[in-house]
Amino acid sequence: MRHGRTAANATGVLAGRTPGVALDEVGRVQAERAAERLAAVPLRAVVSSPLERCQETAAAVLRRQAETALTGAEIDEALSECDYGDWTNRPLKELAAEALWKVVQSQPSAVVFPGGESMSGMQSRAVAAIRSRDALIEAEHGPGAVWLAVSHGDVIKSILADALGLHLDLFQRIAVGPASLSIIRYGAERPEVMASNTEAGDLAWLRPAEGPADTSADVAVSTVGGGAGHAEPGPTPVERT
Repeated sequence: MRHGRTAANATGVLAGRTPGVALDEVGRVQAERAAERLAAVPLRAVVSSPLERCQETAAAVLRRQAETALTGAEIDEALSECDYGDWTNRPLKELAAEALWKVVQSQPSAVVFPGGESMSGMQSRAVAAIRSRDALIEAEHGPGAVWLAVSHGDVIKSILADALGLHLDLFQRIAVGPASLSIIRYGAERPEVMASNTEAGDLAWLRPAEGPADTSADVAVSTVGGGAGHAEPGPTPVERT
């Protein structure tokens, strides 16, 4: 999940890792809407970038998690925004006039932000964090366990590119809007991108089926021909009462 909108997003300023950048009114509404979508899915963990806008977004999700014992989001520095260095807090219109801007658009794998980090380094740290966390949660809770990472646009785009098997130089073809949800299932064979940049729609199908978890290898293998789609989820505790 990307954080909700901020004033910097709305005014075209590259906030980067600037402290104190909070959600604006629209961003808070976006976060609440996404939290409502996730309310039907008992999350095993919520992990957030340390930046305020992500922690605010994660808090909105946690307030709607009535079925879990989660008391807060775990902070993971590896999910933090790209360190844009000297580009931080500058208007995007101004940055677009610089020669490096064209490289960011066409060959991001070659980009090292002045005084900051490389885009390839950003992807490496974020992907490693997501994959290792997912393996730990699956080992503890089974292959149907669902967890949430709250991060930033470029970071999430780089994670999706990795899951899709795309070179980082193609990651600008992926859109990740404020408070959008993307879903990746990591399996023994390969990652599967089940949804990308979604802002609406029922997510109850992500709710693990009741009964023993299916630990067979088939869970992670894509079905030839496309399969039968999502199984109907069981009733939520509210529906059962």
